Amino acid sequence: MDISDFDYHLPDDLIAQHPLLQRDASRMLILDRAAQSWRDSHFKNLPSQLSAGDVLVVNNTRVFPARLRGNRVPSGGSIELLLIRETAPKMWEALARPARRLRIDDEIEFAGGRLRARVTESRDNGIRVIKFDTDENLDDVIDRIGEPPLPPYIKSDGRQLSEDQSRYQTVYAASRGAIAAPTAGLHFTPSILEILESCGVRIAQITLHVGYGTFEPVRVRDVSEHQVAPERFSITETAAHFINEARLSGNKVVAVGTTTARALESAASPAGDVKAQSGQASLTIVPGYQFRVVDGLLTNFHLPQSSLLMLVSAFAKRELVLRAYEHAVKERYRFYSYGDCMLLI
Repeated sequence: MDISDFDYHLPDDLIAQHPLLQRDASRMLILDRAAQSWRDSHFKNLPSQLSAGDVLVVNNTRVFPARLRGNRVPSGGSIELLLIRETAPKMWEALARPARRLRIDDEIEFAGGRLRARVTESRDNGIRVIKFDTDENLDDVIDRIGEPPLPPYIKSDGRQLSEDQSRYQTVYAASRGAIAAPTAGLHFTPSILEILESCGVRIAQITLHVGYGTFEPVRVRDVSEHQVAPERFSITETAAHFINEARLSGNKVVAVGTTTARALESAASPAGDVKAQSGQASLTIVPGYQFRVVDGLLTNFHLPQSSLLMLVSAFAKRELVLRAYEHAVKERYRFYSYGDCMLLI
């Protein structure tokens, strides 16, 4: 398939720039795969779409403030880094902007000199390898001076970072390590989780640390040639037990987010059983993939020509998904990270 097969028109004013005042106030488009139809609803109605014994699987990764703003030494030119992957103690791959200004051995200082770094390697697509110089625990320093790693379609001008520090994070975030939020989970509140459990729906927590691969642009025409970079995941014995028990009893396993779906499918045996494990989620899911574990998917609306839209189009037919997206545009749903959601069942 060609990447252009996953394109659609989205007016800029439908890209949500801020979260709603209430997390669970989002709209929810329910897509019925068997009936090849959809209907408009609201996220608060999620419990009515699930049954006792169903398992809702959430990704409890915690976003860390991976965006660092600094200045080249001694010129003072502004540099922005998005930390991507730690390769060794105090060594990180980072996406630099503007990358053309950063050459090997260039030095950068952050927060008025509280942290310094040096470029040790230059790679393609704006990626640099950075060695940080600090006597403190680097994670602690980054947590103090970094900013939430908001995606580029969310405008940074005039923002109150305190809002994003709390809202670009799920209420169940626990395990530090993501450089982007598992945004389908942003709609949940403690109250909704309590209602779900009171209805007999089990909540299984797994971890997949969302990395650059999740939102890296697809740079090939033939989607079969695109590979999403591996991401670290972990599934506990309890989560695996809940998932396998639901499958044996004929109940649904509903993944909250494409990251959760990718982790579950990466961990599944050919028969669809899930074992407790830690490893690398390395699957790239495109139309034609046969899901082994996931029966339902709660997800936000994704960018055109993205690997995430390809995954959703693998779960439901591409034509159906794109028609549902056209409906969402017509009905002025809010799109992307801070936007509304879609439940595919």
